Amino acid sequence: MRSVFFFALSVFAGCLGISSAARASGPDPADYPLRVHIMKFISQPRDRRESKGLSGVEDYVSGRGVADLFENGEPQGFQFSFSCMGGMKASSGYGSFPARWKKRDKTLEILLPETGKPWNMVSCQLQAEMRPGLVFYWKDGAMAEESAQVLKAWMAKHKYDPEKDDAEPAMAAGESVAPGDSSDPQLAGPD
Repeated sequence: MRSVFFFALSVFAGCLGISSAARASGPDPADYPLRVHIMKFISQPRDRRESKGLSGVEDYVSGRGVADLFENGEPQGFQFSFSCMGGMKASSGYGSFPARWKKRDKTLEILLPETGKPWNMVSCQLQAEMRPGLVFYWKDGAMAEESAQVLKAWMAKHKYDPEKDDAEPAMAAGESVAPGDSSDPQLAGPD
């Protein structure tokens, strides 16, 4: 009986070691120094019959969207097209995804949590069209553009730096929640 117990314990330990190694074998977020905040995206519709490839594996999902890139303390907006295994995800709140350049100012690779396995990160390629001097944000339920310098000043004021894991801005009671919000005259958009 004791040998059966030790055998079962050994099998369990072996499985645990294999699953830990499998989780650790994915991309290393430390290799992705940039941060991308996905504001909005649209996936291209697929024919229901084509949702899986011949091998039974889910095909790539493609589409387009808008996002902000944070690099060396500088925010910059961009539009993108994407092709990802398992689909794209929008950032929640002030959250962002780890990223790195594959081809400077053209192709970004971001890490997204795998659906159903948030501890496992998968990569996705974004073909970027940079918007020099502009960033995107939500205003009154619609997508808006603002000067990158306005967002940078807002980031400094609220100690918000997604590259350094300061992913939540320090807000005073009743203070503006987004750059360009009309309740903050410094960040009000152009009239």
